Amino acid sequence: MKDTIDVLLSEDVINTRIRELAAQIDADYAGESVTLLCTLKGAVFFACELAKRITIPVFMEFIQTASYEGTQSTGTVSMKLDIPEEDVAGKHLIIIEDVIDTGRTLSVVKEMMLKRNPASLKVCSLLDKHECRVVPFEGDYVGFTIGNEFVVGYGLDVDQKYRNLPYVGVIR
Repeated sequence: MKDTIDVLLSEDVINTRIRELAAQIDADYAGESVTLLCTLKGAVFFACELAKRITIPVFMEFIQTASYEGTQSTGTVSMKLDIPEEDVAGKHLIIIEDVIDTGRTLSVVKEMMLKRNPASLKVCSLLDKHECRVVPFEGDYVGFTIGNEFVVGYGLDVDQKYRNLPYVGVIR
């Protein structure tokens, strides 16, 4: 059976918001450089598009965590790919995430990175499902606040499917 996906955020709407986020980061870090710490795999589309629009010097690093099976959070966070402490220490670090939902993953990652002594640490997420929080957490740069529907596209997946959609959609 083929899934029906309703467009929630079009490619044009997403691109406009990414330009706005990039301009905000440029202003906040004027005269500095930033390191974008992309959480694989979901945030890679967003991170690349954001990096292309930031005009200050940008460095990119990648980590990978696991906290979902299918459409359900497991309640635990495991680090599958990490970076060395020296890639964080003294840098202006912005963690790039696809969606903030329960807050568990980003709380763990942020705490890990703070222990590595960055010059500053912020979180930028394409989406925020604020009503799903089980751990208090706020993003510093948020593209869109959405409801509790399971979304795919623009890097977000269900069992590795639909990441390549150029929009964010809801599976019906």
